[in-house]
Amino acid sequence: MAKVDVGDAAPEFELPGTGGQTYRLSDYRGKKLVIAFYPGDFTAVCTKQFCSYRDEGDRLDKIGAEVVGISPQGVDSHERFTEEKKLNVPLLADEDKSVAKAYGVVAGPLVRRAIFVVDEKGIIGYRKVTLAGLTYESVADLEKAVAGVA
Repeated sequence: MAKVDVGDAAPEFELPGTGGQTYRLSDYRGKKLVIAFYPGDFTAVCTKQFCSYRDEGDRLDKIGAEVVGISPQGVDSHERFTEEKKLNVPLLADEDKSVAKAYGVVAGPLVRRAIFVVDEKGIIGYRKVTLAGLTYESVADLEKAVAGVA
């Protein structure tokens, strides 16, 4: 399994997501992007994570980066999750886990909870991958991570 680290070029991706859109890393050139890999829609910690982003939406809007979530569920699951929980972050479907594998966040059958901040030039400026996935990066953590990426 590949592992990208700080200073590496972020692996390109093109994934379907919520809102009927296709999301590409290249669409974010010139902006910072936070990629939040997560194990699954409607799971306890993932629900807390994305609901905290919703609840702190005003702060999240001011961190100086776009934010997307990526997990292996399909778009239909993401749309139900987004609608039921009123989420404000686009969720992308990586059903074959190819993007998660490219970023080095697959452990057996599971996608690890991870945060990557990609800078305006497409370079990884921040990387945090959890081993157990029982905690998540809060909006305050994302603020610090984005601020630390030059």
